[in-house]
Amino acid sequence: MYNIFKLAVRNLKRYKRRTFLTSMLITLGVVAVLLFVSISGSFKAMMIGQITDSMLGHLQIHRKGYLASIDSLPLNRNLNAKQVAKVEQVLADIDAVDTYSMRIKLGAMFSNFVETTNIRLNAVLPEQELNTVPLLSERIVQGQAAGLIEKGEILIPELIAKGMKVKVGDSIVLVANNKDGSVNGLTLQVRGILEGISGPGGRDGVIHLEDAKTLLRFTGVEISEIAIRLKNMNHLPQTFADLTAKLSSIKNQQGQPVFEVHTWEKLSPFFNIAKMIDLMTFFIRIMLVAIVLVSIMNVMIMAVYERINEIGTIAAIGTLPARILGIFMVEGFLLGVLGTAIGTIISLITITIMNASKISFDFGRQTGLLLAPTISAGEVIVVVLTVIGIAVVASLQPAYKAAKMDPIAALRHV
Repeated sequence: MYNIFKLAVRNLKRYKRRTFLTSMLITLGVVAVLLFVSISGSFKAMMIGQITDSMLGHLQIHRKGYLASIDSLPLNRNLNAKQVAKVEQVLADIDAVDTYSMRIKLGAMFSNFVETTNIRLNAVLPEQELNTVPLLSERIVQGQAAGLIEKGEILIPELIAKGMKVKVGDSIVLVANNKDGSVNGLTLQVRGILEGISGPGGRDGVIHLEDAKTLLRFTGVEISEIAIRLKNMNHLPQTFADLTAKLSSIKNQQGQPVFEVHTWEKLSPFFNIAKMIDLMTFFIRIMLVAIVLVSIMNVMIMAVYERINEIGTIAAIGTLPARILGIFMVEGFLLGVLGTAIGTIISLITITIMNASKISFDFGRQTGLLLAPTISAGEVIVVVLTVIGIAVVASLQPAYKAAKMDPIAALRHV
């Protein structure tokens, strides 16, 4: 085997220009894929972080059937005190859970004493909410962000603030129906204005949980949803499975599950964008495979054609076809290794330089966001093994042709 490697290395050195051009083509493909994966992964992670850390949380728990009718924000599908206690008990037993926030979601009429419109509201406990969605306070474009909110205050979406000319410090009135259909009103002061974000929750206002209970005349514990933040986002699939398994075992008197669990992926339309990024990455990798396949196959076919006399000579002196096959396949393997090694080194250096340069960009109303491209060792290994594997496969057909060549016919070739 050592001699085969030695011959393959010598042959590559004999054709320096071809070896250089082929390895550079492979290098270019590897660099393109690794940089695209790292940059798109950074953008995807930032986008997911903006959605989960400013609105949704990583997971949400509702009463069964709540999400199907969430457009009407039904109050008759809230969780009661006993159900909330069971959820808290389950969450306490799952180590991956970092924190969670109790919310009441409701619809109301919003009045500035001159005009009236409808508004969606999230009623929260400020400390819980900030721990669960820490970027929520950064969405406050006007007003005081520290502490999020106090009793008697409201954060209103930017769309309503502009449309109704409401400013920070103004008094407004909320009017809402409770479960029994009776109407109640509550006067609040505008503490801040929230930046609008597309998707569920992007146009919701925020009030204190106790104000919501007063407005809706709740006497006990009633919660619309429980938003959950995990210690590590990578634990999302396993935590979702654990929560679903534990909560699905809790049945009502009719034998039906009481709770439903949803990940942010189910709740946000931005998950489709994330899937598109993954799909683009997949097709970029397919392009890399095509580049390597065509370049290696072309080089090896030309190598066989130009070395027909040489192949005939070594076959005539008794070199076994398997050994000839091995020489050409090892040449393809070495070309793949050389190209991926150079490409990986260039990519990692480029990623390091980009992180050190602290490149920033704007995304919507978000300004000064840092581009932080990263790539895991697993992704690098997958790309490297894919390229080397395709290089060997691409060498197989030309190598097989060389191994099966008739020595007499090869020696007569001019």
